[in-house]
Amino acid sequence: MKLIQLDVSEHSRESVGMTYVYPVVSRRAGGVSIGINLNPNNACNWRCIYCQVPNLVRGRAPAIDLVLLERELRLFLAEVLHGDFMRTRVPVAARRIEDIAFSGNGEPTGAREFPQALEVVDRVLQETGLQGRLKLRLITNGSQLDRRTVRDSIAHLGRRNGEVWFKVDPGTRDVRRRINGIDLDPKSISRRLRLCAERCPTWVQTCCFALDGVPPGEADVVALLDILAETEGRITGVHLYGLARASQQKEAPRLARLPAEWLEALAQRIRETGLTVSVSP
Repeated sequence: MKLIQLDVSEHSRESVGMTYVYPVVSRRAGGVSIGINLNPNNACNWRCIYCQVPNLVRGRAPAIDLVLLERELRLFLAEVLHGDFMRTRVPVAARRIEDIAFSGNGEPTGAREFPQALEVVDRVLQETGLQGRLKLRLITNGSQLDRRTVRDSIAHLGRRNGEVWFKVDPGTRDVRRRINGIDLDPKSISRRLRLCAERCPTWVQTCCFALDGVPPGEADVVALLDILAETEGRITGVHLYGLARASQQKEAPRLARLPAEWLEALAQRIRETGLTVSVSP
């Protein structure tokens, strides 16, 4: 295996030389997250200006080699559980596996084989005795929730005590066009978020940063609060986070981290609605 030292600022998908499986040290998960990348072609149906994926293109995932995915996952789990990966590649404080997460270089639910890939990972966890010991997560922009196969897969995830992290950034509709590269009615976001949360425990993940030196404005914050309010208490909570790694998009020079105090102030406004909030500046 080609291995490099990992930390919260190093999320290379090539760190172990595999096509679909990669490890990261995750701030929000609190340890090592084993990623499943169903978009090795760097294609996504959104184009977020803070995205850390190099050479990002608009599009969907290629055909997935499910046999290779299973072989890579079994090989890497054996290395983590029985080899010296943790000792030689991971900071002491993070030397624990927290989850297996469908994330990667694009929207994972856009892959036609996403339901089958989820079944592969679920089977490997059961056969290795890790089912129930590791959290199985999906990190998604929620754009495919109108597809029955995706909703059914999320329901399967929920039955396996899994979890979804659903992207909703602060912003009005116009701001989302600039930040996420999509034109979505907020009502559509709320509807898909509810569909997700009804099937599986769901956290909203919200990225906050300054653009051209300016943080999200009051209208952007209110737009986020309105979407959260329309879930009617169905979501588990909100992961509020800042920029830990540099964007690989052309807008990168225009982006900057926000002070921890700004994030905490927004977190408090969200908590006042009754939701749990975690903050990762």
